[in-house]
Amino acid sequence: MFEVTVRDSISSAHQLPGYDGPCKDMHGHTWKVEVTVMGEKLDTVGLLTDFKLLKASLKEVLMPLDHVVLNDLPAFKDLNPSTENIARHVYRAMRGRCAPLKVKQVQVWESENASVIYYE
Repeated sequence: MFEVTVRDSISSAHQLPGYDGPCKDMHGHTWKVEVTVMGEKLDTVGLLTDFKLLKASLKEVLMPLDHVVLNDLPAFKDLNPSTENIARHVYRAMRGRCAPLKVKQVQVWESENASVIYYE
């Protein structure tokens, strides 16, 4: 089994209604987002997937989340845009773009010292 991971980032604002702490108010982050795909078969060149293609897919998924207020997006209409929910959103959006490879996980770093991993 092989795994390939790529990383990108988004800078956005969010608010976490219902949270009793400073994050209940509007604030921003520069989230680092990592996607890991996995598979068994390499192509004729010896690649599981081209880093460039995987990076482009991730960029397309992240573009609508960049430099916006996440709470205003339809994806987070009924969900707080927590780091957990961002990771799930990216995972599910990437899943259809990576076939026949499987998305193993999405890791979203809210800060240098705190991240969330989502997988199914």
